[in-house]
Amino acid sequence: MSEKTVVVGLSGGVDSSVAALLLKRQGYRVIGLFMKNWEDDDDDAYCASRQDLLDVMSVADVLGIEVEVVNFAAEYRERVFAEFLREYQAGRTPNPDVLCNSEIKFKAFLDHALALGADCIATGHYAGVIENAGRHQLLKAEDGGKDQSYFLYRLNQAQLARTLFPLAALYKREVRKIAADAGLHVAVKKDSTGICFIGERPFKAFLSRYLPPQKGEIRRLDDDCLLGEHDGLMYHTIGQRKGLHIGGRKEAGGAQEAWFVADKDMARNVLYVVQGRAHPALWRASLLARRLSWIAREAPRPRWVYAAKSRHRGEEAPCVLTRVDDAGCVLDFARPQWALAPGQSVALYEGRVCLGGGVIESAEENHAERGNTHDV
Repeated sequence: MSEKTVVVGLSGGVDSSVAALLLKRQGYRVIGLFMKNWEDDDDDAYCASRQDLLDVMSVADVLGIEVEVVNFAAEYRERVFAEFLREYQAGRTPNPDVLCNSEIKFKAFLDHALALGADCIATGHYAGVIENAGRHQLLKAEDGGKDQSYFLYRLNQAQLARTLFPLAALYKREVRKIAADAGLHVAVKKDSTGICFIGERPFKAFLSRYLPPQKGEIRRLDDDCLLGEHDGLMYHTIGQRKGLHIGGRKEAGGAQEAWFVADKDMARNVLYVVQGRAHPALWRASLLARRLSWIAREAPRPRWVYAAKSRHRGEEAPCVLTRVDDAGCVLDFARPQWALAPGQSVALYEGRVCLGGGVIESAEENHAERGNTHDV
């Protein structure tokens, strides 16, 4: 069998470095590719791309592989960041990592790799892919604490068919040990966090560069009582506790409880809050998702029990796919879910298989009671 060429997306971190190492050991011709996708503040203290590139070149030298540097900044701004800003301006809470994966890491990157003559691409994501009955399935990683399938639910058959996930069966501690044993200095490098390709930074200050602040009132949801002032609805998300600056209020005979964001009135520019994490306004039994993407190219069976994840760090929750059609899908949960935020993604699972998902449009006590529940 002829040697296959795989282009590995190298970020300068331990995960992608070990992915490249494992593929080289498996006999692939490995080419590293470092993507630079953000240029607005290259000299900013939070921009680590220069150090990341140095780390990539160091790893490549140890592995004996060539590296290409490519700039997808224009594609990132047009396909990911512009949508990121539109969603925040509309008062929603987007997940840029989901869009970044589907539009940059597995689209612009994949297209570029294929143009180089690669047979496939690989990344350091904690996820798996298998072919079953002629279709490719996205699987959860063995390491449940690091599983990233939630961020990959928008991938399609063509993308998965050309993708390898070398870390699918490994735990993070094993990955770091493999790197250390191979003499890779990134074995102890801290994991990157923050916005995809932009990094971790003071979010409010960063967002205000692109969306001007607009002050408004903070009111108590229960009685519309005025409590304070906010700098902009875009800075807040459902379930948020920190950054409200209204302090605690001790109700008669009760303990002082923290305030949480419960709703936004975009027309009036009012932020509504409630006191206590257990407040019923923060719990919802049903959600409507739109902008759906199904990995198998067709929607899952309605009236069937699945598991849904509505945030990366959240637990999977049993649910019934009550409705699925061109207008979206409705999920009814076995137990109410906390702080379902419009704009966030929800991924649907059947066992270890990620079926796809969509973007949360709204969350209510029970969508099914509204009547529009026809099946497809």
